[in-house]
Amino acid sequence: MTVTAVHADHSSSFIDGDQLLYGGEPMGYIIKFENGRTIYHAGDTNVFGDMALIAELYEPEIALIPIGDAYTMSPREAAKAVRLLNVKKVIPTHFGVLDFLTGRPTELLSLLSDVHDLIVHDIMPGDTIFY
Repeated sequence: MTVTAVHADHSSSFIDGDQLLYGGEPMGYIIKFENGRTIYHAGDTNVFGDMALIAELYEPEIALIPIGDAYTMSPREAAKAVRLLNVKKVIPTHFGVLDFLTGRPTELLSLLSDVHDLIVHDIMPGDTIFY
């Protein structure tokens, strides 16, 4: 398999005592398996226009997209990302584990109801998906 680091759009700093420290570059990953299946893991990011380039260059089939609406995309922004990526299978991430991460897979799916043959997995932490 090959793994390619790609751009993500997220702040990257943390507080250490009285200092604000730079935390490195945010990134997502394109994972291409030996059988040709390609996955895009967006990481911690908001939607950005170059997701269309990721779609064009890597043609992911499956996208892991954050939907929590705090520190990452809301379901509305994630719906735009799914459209830019032109994927048919979405695994929502970064939601439901803390009270303030309010986005839900059902909300994302309702915003994409016009996209034919789209699967948005309504998963919970610890669930398993097989492809």
